[in-house]
Amino acid sequence: MSATAFLKIPSRHDQLERIAAAVEEMGEQDDWPPDLIFKVNLVLEELGVNILTHSGKASEIEISLVSDAATVKVEIVDDGIPFDPLAEAAAPDTAAALDQRPIGGLGIHLVREMMDELHYRRENGKNRLAMVKRKTG
Repeated sequence: MSATAFLKIPSRHDQLERIAAAVEEMGEQDDWPPDLIFKVNLVLEELGVNILTHSGKASEIEISLVSDAATVKVEIVDDGIPFDPLAEAAAPDTAAALDQRPIGGLGIHLVREMMDELHYRRENGKNRLAMVKRKTG
């Protein structure tokens, strides 16, 4: 099967649930397994919260989803300050004891673990993080 979805929301916390609803709807339409819906939702929630918290001035967030027989391609776009999470987010020390770890810093690590491919670019004044999740394997 294949499906596409596009969503543009104001950059506000009360709008994040619209992203989750769009992922759920597309996953059900395209017959995704529950764990795939969960992973895509978790990644987009984490990235959405990061944009809202750290972007400085983002006015909106755009999400595009493209699903084919083998993959789900996701792109999240914001017009906040330039930030390449793949180059600028420090890798957390996951071996350290919980009480020795700084608060935060696990979000991009989680995104890296959940998705199979990640690509960042800054284009036309916008941050663009493209991700691919294979449906099998």
